[in-house]
Amino acid sequence: MTISNTAKNIYFISDFHLGAPDYQSSLEREKKIVSFLDNIKQSAAEIFLLGDMFDFWYEYKTVVPKGYTRILGKLAELTDAGIVIHFFVGNHDMWMSGYFEKELNITVYHEPKTFERFGKKLFIAHGDGLGPGDHGYKFIKKIFRNKICQWLFGALHPSLGMGIANYFSRKSREKTGTSDEHFLGEDKEWLFIFCKEKLQEDDVDYFIFGHRHYPLKHALSEKSYYINLGDWIKNFTYAVFDGNNLELKKWEN
Repeated sequence: MTISNTAKNIYFISDFHLGAPDYQSSLEREKKIVSFLDNIKQSAAEIFLLGDMFDFWYEYKTVVPKGYTRILGKLAELTDAGIVIHFFVGNHDMWMSGYFEKELNITVYHEPKTFERFGKKLFIAHGDGLGPGDHGYKFIKKIFRNKICQWLFGALHPSLGMGIANYFSRKSREKTGTSDEHFLGEDKEWLFIFCKEKLQEDDVDYFIFGHRHYPLKHALSEKSYYINLGDWIKNFTYAVFDGNNLELKKWEN
């Protein structure tokens, strides 16, 4: 897909974790996100959602998780208006199997992908499982993505399945703790290391990720940047590309 130099802005946003930690706070956060999406409707040509929109999401054959009416309706409104929306699954909502594509006209990606926009190359992914380390999660991710394991989970009654999944999602957040509140250094940030290695084989202008929950734009070289979008639990940050610059911003409304 080619975007002309007269096109509108391209927005990047991730890590809403809707559903956590409780209904009321999730609802307030959902309303804030919808307000943001409504605000950018007139200026957006494309929107990239980089995963973990939900704290847990699983599409049963005839059932999807209860709730999220406001954001799903807003996304449908945006695509109906001609705004292109891309969704990269995260580690909390990787179990998507057609609902977003069919009902919301949103393209869903299960792997990183490179795009070219305004003459710039953008490498986009949620960010989980990339780079060195985190071998335990990488092993678990293979299990989660296994079709047989997904079928076995789908055989559980939704009330049981969602209860188990929400328990482990909560434990995952507790394990992370406050590690997302500061930059660990170039030699310890797995995504940063991944980007440096990727640049040895491909010229990328912007590496854009979610997952880390720490909003950051950091130079990799004179021409290349690492961007983490932060989250919408504490930071309420996003990125916007106007064709010339890609900037990290905070939603203050």
